[in-house]
Amino acid sequence: MTLAIDVHDLVKRYGARTVVDHVNLAVEQGRICGFLGPNGSGKTTTLRMICGLLTPDGGGGTCLGYDLVREREAIKRQTGYMTQRFGLYEDLTIRENLEFVGRVYGLDRLKQRIDGSLERLELTTRQHQLAGSLSGGWKQRLALAACVLHEPRLLLLDEPTAGVDPKARRAFWDEIHAYAAQGITVLVSTHYMDEAERCHEIAYIAYGELMARGTAQEIIKASGLIAFVASGPGADRLAVRLRDAPGVTAAAAFGTTLHVCGPEREALLKAIEPYRADSAIKWEEAEPTLEDIFIHLMGKARDNAIDA
Repeated sequence: MTLAIDVHDLVKRYGARTVVDHVNLAVEQGRICGFLGPNGSGKTTTLRMICGLLTPDGGGGTCLGYDLVREREAIKRQTGYMTQRFGLYEDLTIRENLEFVGRVYGLDRLKQRIDGSLERLELTTRQHQLAGSLSGGWKQRLALAACVLHEPRLLLLDEPTAGVDPKARRAFWDEIHAYAAQGITVLVSTHYMDEAERCHEIAYIAYGELMARGTAQEIIKASGLIAFVASGPGADRLAVRLRDAPGVTAAAAFGTTLHVCGPEREALLKAIEPYRADSAIKWEEAEPTLEDIFIHLMGKARDNAIDA
């Protein structure tokens, strides 16, 4: 097993606030790891420490075999980092942006590299279009093309598909899997549960603390949560009544059905008992979803902004 990322006890503080609190993370080469967590949880800060843009206040480890603190420049040269916001020049064309990135890296075979990247990401016919005129999905393709132009061994993608339509998201994820198949390691932060399920494994961070790690099925199995699904006329309208009931950590309507979950079976059964007398509504036990688990974990997490 070759670890592309192997960091331990990472700490980052800003004043009195600990943004990343002793995070450990190991990701094998060629794997896609989904990095999940609420806004302000420390995901972006962790990504920036891993790729050498920020120096940890504590902890250490290696990235691509290089020391996280002493060999930051070597890590940067072999990492592609895609920021949350579009970071290229909107008054340059697609091709001009890629030429600029290539010159910054001092790349050889620049025209060949750019032509190959444009073709792979289906940008060839748009290469002379200004980046500022592109839709969100095409901007993300351009950003990804810029990330991989120098043939990195590691991709760090910070919420790469935020605001992108479902078709563009699917095409983007097909590319991510294609890069992983070539041996490139991918650490990608996302808020979309369907995207988390497309990752080989998941790391969940809340307010600076790593709270869950493993495959989607491993996390679901280890959660200990109990879930019930109610279907029938008016079942979805029970969400408001059950959301704050003792023993319930999540109650959400999905179309005309209701999904309810909690950590203790007896407490959850007691919460839904008053509504099971209605013969028109059918209740069935089900497997908790990743969304259920992450809402549950958020409820358990300590808000570091309040602590500070």
